[in-house]
Amino acid sequence: MSADFAVDGTFDPEFGGVADAFSQNFESRGEVGASLCVYKDGECLADLWGGTADLKTGTPWTKDTVSIVFSCTKAATALCAHLLVQRGQLNLNAPVADYWPEYACNGKEDTTVLMMLNHSAGVASFHDAVEPGALLDWDKAVSLLANETPWWEPGTRNGYHALTFGWTVGELVRRVSGKSLGDFFREELAEPMGTDFWIGLPEEHEPRVAPMIPFKPEPGAPLSPFTQKMLTDPESLQHKSFFNNGALQIDSRDGRAAHLGGAGGASNARGMAQLFLALSPSHPSDFYSNARVGAMGYVSTATRDDATLMIPTRFGQGFMCSMDNRHLRHGHDSSFIIGRNAFGHVGMGGSCVFFDPDADLIFAYSMNRMGGGILLNPRGQSLIDATYEALGYSSNAAGYWMY
Repeated sequence: MSADFAVDGTFDPEFGGVADAFSQNFESRGEVGASLCVYKDGECLADLWGGTADLKTGTPWTKDTVSIVFSCTKAATALCAHLLVQRGQLNLNAPVADYWPEYACNGKEDTTVLMMLNHSAGVASFHDAVEPGALLDWDKAVSLLANETPWWEPGTRNGYHALTFGWTVGELVRRVSGKSLGDFFREELAEPMGTDFWIGLPEEHEPRVAPMIPFKPEPGAPLSPFTQKMLTDPESLQHKSFFNNGALQIDSRDGRAAHLGGAGGASNARGMAQLFLALSPSHPSDFYSNARVGAMGYVSTATRDDATLMIPTRFGQGFMCSMDNRHLRHGHDSSFIIGRNAFGHVGMGGSCVFFDPDADLIFAYSMNRMGGGILLNPRGQSLIDATYEALGYSSNAAGYWMY
């Protein structure tokens, strides 16, 4: 590979096309700093990183660089909940009130645990203005949610819970385990798996953080329906889900230190992939049964009009499933095209991680230059495409990769 792009790492010779796609992102798609990791049958076939971690200082992206992976954190939070399900301590079909009695009010009395995981609980954002700094206080955030009125009758439709997922699911983890979400994740999953993934980044790791580079649309570029609504209707769910957050700065020391289970995790591709090894039958761990892993990716909610994102979406039990929205005007930035039974999550700006049980494949990608759109952008999807192609898979009209 060309040294011009400062790409480092290792890859299996059969994954040369994947390495080329990774380099191509730097050459022609504006990548600044990024990492990529792929496991197949429990074996690491690609572990790549490169570019610049911090444009201001010129610091290179190294093997141990981490960055905020935004909603990929939801996958880690969901794995915590499923660990409690696996142990028989959390029942997906039970009312949330069985574990969190204060939540059962204002039309939320019949909300189940599963509704929290599949984005049908109806608390996709806060209605009233959130005071500055409130969401850095876990107890304050969950108290606000407990007293919320849902945007729709729980269980009747789904809409992406962009930030609130971290507290709805995370508070269930805390109530059942007696540990904070970040502590439970670290002690029960991250440390046993030896993964560099944090929900609540310790201060000593701050020098390794690559600051995120916000997306800047081209002047006059057409806006998606979600973005139009977000920018023009202050009372809309779209606006409040993005802006009504108490001036929360996720990519800051305070944000990274907080246990923001919906968006604040810090990791890199290797860290995310190693976490998902807990799902692989080729890895000698006993976190989850095959039945539990299968249930995670079963499509639990699907819609042609997500109440928040205003696009077709498909969710498993806390995870995104394959979503092919290329038929839409903005569809190439509103898709996540993976295997038929694969599941994982996309993070704002384009990071992603997923497990494909049919191929025993784990894929993870992180970066610091954020892309536009709602789901993946061409940088991340091109890497997924190259990975499946290297394994002999082909995409089909149904919107997922098949062997």
